[in-house]
Amino acid sequence: MSAFALGAYLRDHAAQAAVGAACIAGVSGMLAVLGAGWQAAVLAAAFMALCFAVMLAIGFARRARFYRELAGLSAQKAGPGNLASLLEEPDFLEGRLAWRALDEQGRAAADEITGHKQQNKEYRDYVELWIHEIKTPIAAANLMAADLHGPVATKLKGELDRIESQVEQALYYARSTSLAKDYAIRETALADAVRAACRKNARYLIESGVSVEVGLADDETVFADATWLSFIVGQVLANAAKYGASCVRFSSRTEGEGGAARTVLAMADDGCGIPAADVPRVFERGFTGANGRAQGSSTGMGLYLAAVMCEKMGLGLGIASEEGTGTRVMISFPHDRRRLDVQNA
Repeated sequence: MSAFALGAYLRDHAAQAAVGAACIAGVSGMLAVLGAGWQAAVLAAAFMALCFAVMLAIGFARRARFYRELAGLSAQKAGPGNLASLLEEPDFLEGRLAWRALDEQGRAAADEITGHKQQNKEYRDYVELWIHEIKTPIAAANLMAADLHGPVATKLKGELDRIESQVEQALYYARSTSLAKDYAIRETALADAVRAACRKNARYLIESGVSVEVGLADDETVFADATWLSFIVGQVLANAAKYGASCVRFSSRTEGEGGAARTVLAMADDGCGIPAADVPRVFERGFTGANGRAQGSSTGMGLYLAAVMCEKMGLGLGIASEEGTGTRVMISFPHDRRRLDVQNA
């Protein structure tokens, strides 16, 4: 039901209607007392009632369109900066006052949003600049560590790898929150992206005693950004190594037909698995779960970033796990080339 219905309008103007009725009764009574006859009294009452009815109808008609449009926009939860621009300025006083108040509030909200966007952009730019700057001392430390040997040197190199991995994660997080697209979806060799992720995490995998089996055809391709895809796979590998896996197996299959066809990349490990209560929340920002709290070093950002990146690229992401048995992460790549055109438009 409309928030500005005729019944509601009449109830709101009940006092004016009562005054009008009193006026009509008073004038009719005076005419009767003055001897004008009951016909004149009835005629005067009918004429005055018609005038009051026309006044109410005109007032309702002038207000109805504006308030109904305003109620409709409110129901759609339009932003405060959009309300006034989506409405015509009304021609009645209280409507003009309301419209101008909305317009002023909209301008203020738009200015505030613009300011926040600028601050966020400057902060992201600073984070990206800092990340690029910090890579220089990390690379220098890696070069110096390359000449070192022994157990301590191995641990040092591993810690440098972990620092580099966290810095890279921060960079991708900053880019994932930007409105600008920092990725380009292309036809990508799936095995190449997986192997790139394995090489990137090789030292950590070896240190953790994790072997990798890549059961993917070299000529199998999917539509994705190769760099982002490699990062996503790297997050899955790092989680597998962190949570006790001794082997990670990569496989793929094709599902569906025609426009619904897709390639599904499955990454299965034999680690400790995820408690059933935690599985639905593993893609939430900052969620560490029972395993992460036990580990003490989990940030809960790896799978969250993977989910954000998959959403941006139009990929599906799912997970299945059984505590004590292992975890399987699936990424689905639609075959529809029209998606490629839309994403890159």
